[in-house]
Amino acid sequence: MKLLVLGSSAGGGFPQWNCNCRNCRGLREGSIRTRARTQSSVAVSNDSSNWVLINASPDILTQIGSIEQFTPNDGIRNSPIKAVILVDSQIDHTTGLLMLREGDRLPIYCTENVREDLIAGNPILRVLESYCGTDWNRIPIESSDGFTISGFDGLHFHAMAVDGKAPPYSPHRDAHLPGDNIALTITNQASGRSIFYAPGLARVDDRVAQWMSRADCILVDGTFWSEDEMTRQGAGRKSASEMGHLPQSGSDGMLTHLSRFQASRKILIHINNTNPLLDEDSAERRQVERMGIEVAFDGMEIEIR
Repeated sequence: MKLLVLGSSAGGGFPQWNCNCRNCRGLREGSIRTRARTQSSVAVSNDSSNWVLINASPDILTQIGSIEQFTPNDGIRNSPIKAVILVDSQIDHTTGLLMLREGDRLPIYCTENVREDLIAGNPILRVLESYCGTDWNRIPIESSDGFTISGFDGLHFHAMAVDGKAPPYSPHRDAHLPGDNIALTITNQASGRSIFYAPGLARVDDRVAQWMSRADCILVDGTFWSEDEMTRQGAGRKSASEMGHLPQSGSDGMLTHLSRFQASRKILIHINNTNPLLDEDSAERRQVERMGIEVAFDGMEIEIR
């Protein structure tokens, strides 16, 4: 089983088009050691030929164009992307669906809540019916059986509802419902080894911790370093928790939780442009590296045998 990180940044990318924070300015000027990142999306395969896209970033065309495995190679019009899973209905995880409109009818896997948001509040699925069309497959949450995807017999998916935030156009924005945000455990059925993937995660409770503890690779929310990161830098008015993200630092932060688990790889993804982790010479970056935790980058490959 192979997972490709297509985009590793939070919404807005890095550098963000309208941001002059230390990181964005440093990247543009070349004054810090870092690398540009596109908005969060990954893909998984069990044969390196056919792929399930997990979240469709607004940067999807750039991402596809930079990955050799996604080059059309059979007939005049084709794509190795055979299905799409959405973990929420946020703009930075769904807008890229519109960029896939020239392809064949698109199988989409998401919860009922996410589908409703993408029909009403941000009607991407309705728009696509005028182009390629979509086939909706409901993701069962908390099902012991999980779900599979046709053509990917070697992969098994389990979805669990997690704390987070629905987008501003969702009727659930201020009244979170199970299914607005999910985490995925992706298992290689041949070996039984798995990846836990949660780019948006507001809290690690006992239930989430149990699934994280079983995973061989944890790929998890790394959006903010601190709770007040945006407000302290003058880059926003909301805290990390108000935006549905658990920061890395603090006694109940993501780093504290990750230190409890024995996964062979622990990786932070969905990194906001304000996060000091993006500066590869920062004290924060050195701290996570000493803990054996990686920071995702575009083009990163994760192989689970």
